[in-house]
Amino acid sequence: MIKISGKALKAFVLSLPLGMAALPSAHAQQAWTLQQCIDYAMEHSITLQQNRITSMQNDLAVLQSKAALFPSLSFSTNQNASWRPYSQSTINLTNGTMTTTQSTVNYNGSYGLNASMTVWNGGRNTKAIRQNEYTAEMSELNTEKTANTLQEQIAQLYVQILYQTEAVRVNQEILKAAEMQRDRAQEMVNVGSLAKVDLMQLQAQTSQDEYNVINAKSQLENYKLQLKQLLELDAATEFNIVTSEATDQQVLAPIPTKEDVFGIALAQRPEIQSSKLNVESSDLAVKVAKAGYLPQVNVNASMGTSNASGMHKAFGEQVKTNLSNSIGMSISVPIFDQRQNRTNVQKAKLTYLNSQLQLQDAQKTLYSTIESYWLNATTSQQQYVYAKANVESMQASYDLVTEQFRLGLKNIVELTTGKTNLMQAEQQLLQSKYNTLYNLAMLRFYQGERIHL
Repeated sequence: MIKISGKALKAFVLSLPLGMAALPSAHAQQAWTLQQCIDYAMEHSITLQQNRITSMQNDLAVLQSKAALFPSLSFSTNQNASWRPYSQSTINLTNGTMTTTQSTVNYNGSYGLNASMTVWNGGRNTKAIRQNEYTAEMSELNTEKTANTLQEQIAQLYVQILYQTEAVRVNQEILKAAEMQRDRAQEMVNVGSLAKVDLMQLQAQTSQDEYNVINAKSQLENYKLQLKQLLELDAATEFNIVTSEATDQQVLAPIPTKEDVFGIALAQRPEIQSSKLNVESSDLAVKVAKAGYLPQVNVNASMGTSNASGMHKAFGEQVKTNLSNSIGMSISVPIFDQRQNRTNVQKAKLTYLNSQLQLQDAQKTLYSTIESYWLNATTSQQQYVYAKANVESMQASYDLVTEQFRLGLKNIVELTTGKTNLMQAEQQLLQSKYNTLYNLAMLRFYQGERIHL
């Protein structure tokens, strides 16, 4: 439970604008690792900061509910002045009466201390404290859940950038090979060993390859933009990530069983813990509703005094002689409340049943998510083995067709077909590799490890 002091709250609030604006100059110049992206987002995410503020508000609600156990004390005063500008007074004289008119001002004041305390209300105050503590804990867990979701999104985009970076490189290599073939074909046309129509087909294919490079670069920049938005970075900030070639050992790492991952996640994931707390809070709400059937006992005490003008006593003497004290107790016993308590109890029970269903749904969703990651990792890993062998085969075949085309033994259609097959094989290899890396990272993350590729 967070204990909030005035200094801590002030420091947190003052840090918000700095946190949102601060961007280390080093990050603007160097490439970001996945962990740097995650660490930066954990500190600067607006959503996370809002969640933390909500948690602090809920902690304040806990303190307030605890204070309700103590007596309340208040001071009150009432000051009144009256003015009669045409007040008349009659004086009896020997030969008659005399009436005079004068301005009269009267003043009086009262002062009081009032205290009250709930002695018994069916335990609703103590239960309210526990309910607010549940709410505060669930708020903190919700912040953790948001942080986990943010990390998963960052990892997904980071992997997409890695994949697209390699896609750009592959397309550039294909374009380079196409330009060499086009130039070679031009030489063959010049010496009359190749028809001009074949050269035009190669030129068209080269243009298509140039388009593929531009399209791949555009997608890469789009993924970078999405990641910068998640990190709360300015769109104009230059942004690059650390790229490295994934090894076969990384891609073909052992895949944990989904049962093992689920068992660990069930005990650690914040969404499950929050659902369990919600069940406990709902059960407590039923008890709070039932307390409405019980009597309520309150005690109160007061102390008061007063003073007024026109008295032949000084202010202090008036306060002393007018001092009065009182103490009392009130007992409220519900007899007929127009079905309010019964309805509250029934509603609380329905909420409790619904919270149990929400817990079951959260557990089911968790298992489904883990099973999906496990299935994708298993499938992608198997596809990677096939795709790697297929790329090697298609590369050898394409190299052979290219040489045969140079010698005039293969036509343009066979060359284009070999190139298309190679491109598809390399695309499948990249997809299977990065799908495997991402899903393996997610399985480890659900086991409580930090996200790493």
